[in-house]
Amino acid sequence: MIKRELYLDRIRPFYDSEMVKVITGIRRCGKSTIMRQIIEELQERVSEENHIIYLNFEDYKYRKLTDPDAFYGYIEEKLQGDGKYYLLFDEIQNVKEFELVINSFRATHDASIFITGSNSRLLSGELATHLSGRTLSFRILPFNFREFCQYKEEQGDGRSKEALLEEYMIWGGFPLVCQEKTESSKEVILSNIYDSVVLKDIIMRNQIASPTALERILDYVVANSSTTISGNSIVGALSEGDQMVSVPTVYDYLKYISDACICDKVSRYDIRGKKILSREEKTYVCDLGFFHMKKNRVKEEYNYIIETICYNELISRGYQVYIGKTYKGEVDFIATKGERRIYIQATYLLAGEQTIEREFGVYRTIPDNYPKYVISMDPISMSRDGVVHLKLVDFLLKESMER
Repeated sequence: MIKRELYLDRIRPFYDSEMVKVITGIRRCGKSTIMRQIIEELQERVSEENHIIYLNFEDYKYRKLTDPDAFYGYIEEKLQGDGKYYLLFDEIQNVKEFELVINSFRATHDASIFITGSNSRLLSGELATHLSGRTLSFRILPFNFREFCQYKEEQGDGRSKEALLEEYMIWGGFPLVCQEKTESSKEVILSNIYDSVVLKDIIMRNQIASPTALERILDYVVANSSTTISGNSIVGALSEGDQMVSVPTVYDYLKYISDACICDKVSRYDIRGKKILSREEKTYVCDLGFFHMKKNRVKEEYNYIIETICYNELISRGYQVYIGKTYKGEVDFIATKGERRIYIQATYLLAGEQTIEREFGVYRTIPDNYPKYVISMDPISMSRDGVVHLKLVDFLLKESMER
């Protein structure tokens, strides 16, 4: 398995920090692998092996420790020596009232704590109440394209980057899917991951009363990745006969879908007014394999695919992403990281002057000097007026976007 430096490089500076390191992401995206890689690095620098304690709460042998008192007692017995301890807990959301136990370890011991979970509510709900200001969040996604290429090279796949991109745009980057050789086996694995997320991280966790309505909403959102959706638009598309879905129910289910890290809701940012707009959010599915499962791949859908892959690439690189709004149109992405900012337009092909004007012309209303890109599948560079045009494959393999 490849070393996921994209994420480890962000986590390393905090290995000894008292802040609780929270690693979230959709089920089967590779969080446990990252945890094992953290442990390997800690073992190289920590002389007392018993000062590194790891539990995976999806392992049946720890089933009794999902009780908070049993969990607390088991770990407390191991924290008897001097020096710093490193506590690493996988899928911590399986422990009832885990936030109380984690806060106790943090407050009463010299401990560096790492936890993973398949639900972003780890931060927004349970942990925030007891550990406000004492957590660091790291969002993990399935392989981005560069990691996908590294994995394929390790497997001895000598195909060109363009050929690998064709596969990636269909099947996405879940590690379990990447290791399969046939399309039928990839589809089975993807379907199992999807069903597992729906059942464990949405239906069971939120005690959904109407799983059928949830699945219809989720299928619709995944199939319409990169489009603007609202509660009313979903109700209009899905309500048939006596199977009506209310707008409040839709918004509840959209929150559960977002919490499970299947799709992200992305707000618009008024570039001139310098404010976030609460309406007309777009959604992006976390992996193109899910999109492939829920929608037939035909030519007119390539714009959705290109936009989704660019969004996930930016998130994997640690950017905060918004949709840009100007008086002349829309910029697909404003991506910020600290004081840095880049603008991106993403399209399938720059086919004709009207498309070229739409993609490049919108930047004329943005007078700042931050890097501006147009990303497409076109093989020939069409850079102009200070705006850089990149082939999609080059964008995905580019190490830094700030230069």
